[in-house]
Amino acid sequence: MKTEKVVLKNETGLHARPASELTKLASTFKCNINLIAGEKVFNPKSILAVMGAGVRVNTEIEIQCDGEDEEQALQALVEAFNNKFGE
Repeated sequence: MKTEKVVLKNETGLHARPASELTKLASTFKCNINLIAGEKVFNPKSILAVMGAGVRVNTEIEIQCDGEDEEQALQALVEAFNNKFGE
């Protein structure tokens, strides 16, 4: 299992477009992925889970990737968060 922490910098939090971009990206990987924000643990491959988590700007999120392509998934997700999902 690979893990890394990031801070959400999108002003709108994980809503609408950033949530959609996150779900599209996470769904391209075979490994299991979990995001942890405070007490909330959610699957970024599910748009409903991402939107339902209600993650706001400046929240620290731990990304956990476990499986076949975990290293590539972690790298891509960290990059996406750091680039504000192309905002």
